[in-house]
Amino acid sequence: MTIVWLLLAVGGAAAVVDWWAVARHNRGLEYLAKPAVMVALVVAAALIPDGSTDLADRRQWFVCALILCLVGDICLMAPRDLFIPGLLAFLGGHVLFIVGLLQPPDPPGTPPFAFSATGLALAAVVVMVVEAVPGAMVVHSLSTTGQAPLIGPVCVYMAAIGTLVVLAVNVGIVVAALGAVAFLASDTLLALDRFVRPLPGGKLAVHVTYHCAQILLVLSLLR
Repeated sequence: MTIVWLLLAVGGAAAVVDWWAVARHNRGLEYLAKPAVMVALVVAAALIPDGSTDLADRRQWFVCALILCLVGDICLMAPRDLFIPGLLAFLGGHVLFIVGLLQPPDPPGTPPFAFSATGLALAAVVVMVVEAVPGAMVVHSLSTTGQAPLIGPVCVYMAAIGTLVVLAVNVGIVVAALGAVAFLASDTLLALDRFVRPLPGGKLAVHVTYHCAQILLVLSLLR
């Protein structure tokens, strides 16, 4: 486990460097630090020993999800506009996170696995209420700025991240719930900043919430 904690520390340090680079508009350093965060987290998650997690099956799905998020990061950072490939990569990552969250612990039926109809319904209502206004703002902006073809993909993406949050808050792991909520916050800020209007410190807020989300999701795998 020492190597896992070391890699998590490296990922956290790279995240701080990335935040500093974003705040100082240092694109060169950002190009190095942001992917470095995800590389460290991918390797850390992959190296979690079976004896240190009750979620070995979930870990495998999370590792694949993290890899797709790394691809998405690279696409969104590229000098040319690769937003659609980046969106698809992150959408795939969310789907893999969702599949991972649906994997029960080993042995099945032992905590943490707290899905319930009431919990799922309540979480779904809260997510829809919270995202209703920003979601409507994004869709309206896309429809009035000549970007209507993006409405469908963006709505599918919003449904995927919403599902991720609903499941994560129902698995009985606090850090998983916090990670998913942070991911939702990051994606919401990114959408508002990109499609509605630039937000003061918006890019930095997106990076901070995004990296916190990924680190927390990896930590949720640990026993």
